[in-house]
Amino acid sequence: MVRCRRQPATEAFAPPIGPRVIEAFASRRQRLPRMVDPARPSGMPASGSPPDRLASVSASETRLEAAGRLVRLSSPDKVLFPATGVTKLDVAQHYLMCAEGSVRGVYHRPTSLKRWPGGVTEDFFFTKRAPSTMTHDHAVRFPSARPGNMPYVEDVADIVEQVQLGVIDLNPWNARIEDLDRPDELRLDLDPTDGFTFEHCREVAAVARDLLGEKGLVGWPKTSGSRGIHIYVRLRTEWDFYEVRRGGLALARELERRSDLATTAWWKEERTGVFIDYNQNARDKTIASAYSVRQTGLVSTPFAWDELDTIDPHAMTLDAFPERWKSRGDLTAGIDESAGDLSPLLEMVAADAKLGLGDAPWPPHYPKMPGEPPRVQPSKRRMPD
Repeated sequence: MVRCRRQPATEAFAPPIGPRVIEAFASRRQRLPRMVDPARPSGMPASGSPPDRLASVSASETRLEAAGRLVRLSSPDKVLFPATGVTKLDVAQHYLMCAEGSVRGVYHRPTSLKRWPGGVTEDFFFTKRAPSTMTHDHAVRFPSARPGNMPYVEDVADIVEQVQLGVIDLNPWNARIEDLDRPDELRLDLDPTDGFTFEHCREVAAVARDLLGEKGLVGWPKTSGSRGIHIYVRLRTEWDFYEVRRGGLALARELERRSDLATTAWWKEERTGVFIDYNQNARDKTIASAYSVRQTGLVSTPFAWDELDTIDPHAMTLDAFPERWKSRGDLTAGIDESAGDLSPLLEMVAADAKLGLGDAPWPPHYPKMPGEPPRVQPSKRRMPD
């Protein structure tokens, strides 16, 4: 059941843009108010600067106006990042500032709530089922086949609702509510193993860019906000999760052939280099979306391919990011118009099968899949007598 209006799947995506006015209290790190240009759409701040902080509502909560409605934010001065003093209000303001891009990355996607009630120095937990405070939710089917309702984002106000619950980074599915069985996004998650760094991810990403181009697909890269790189590929919604995951696995295996740094080894004891996590394309899997604030204090930042050799992920701090947004704007603009054809990757799947390469291990909580190898770590497998 959808509790709010849904846009037709055939509509071109134009994400609702950000806040007009923000009511905020004077925090312990009080700043001078910034000017708002009323000529900008929906009152987006001039030059992409963070929204104004205006009058106090109370010492314990405030109301932020986003996408035409007021959203409650309790304990806005709560420090979530003790090392830098970044507060709950700062996180909300970040998403309001870059609303156009942050909404684009999660628009109409079921989203897992990764909640940090005590800030980044304390434990986090995931909430998949939509709390009653969420304005928008949608019925989904989890890998276990159990039903449930997950929150989704219609506009930036929904993101602020998530921040209210202690969410720092946004974690959406790669399918939208219009067709939950057919993803519109293939994700390459380049994750350096111990002893390897972001520099090694650059090398693998360059190979991935060229391979995607050969297959008629467009990759949209971003820093992960941690140690790696994410590359997103928009797809037409013609293939199911199994096919998209297998296509991603075939792509990863070809990268493994072309780069000595790349690996698809599922078991950590066998991994060396830059792991390409093909299982990020399975149903119900999530990755921090573009412009998400990560627990590192860094922003998961989209970049252009001509920046691959120079982008500094460590410079994308929450405090420094407004300058990046001001100078480059939303580098995910156009991603939805680049939806491509998975067929060339499925041809790679067939070619791998002829070489005797079938499926690879799935995550442990998924049902056993046809042709899947044993889900037992190699060092613990029983050897034949």
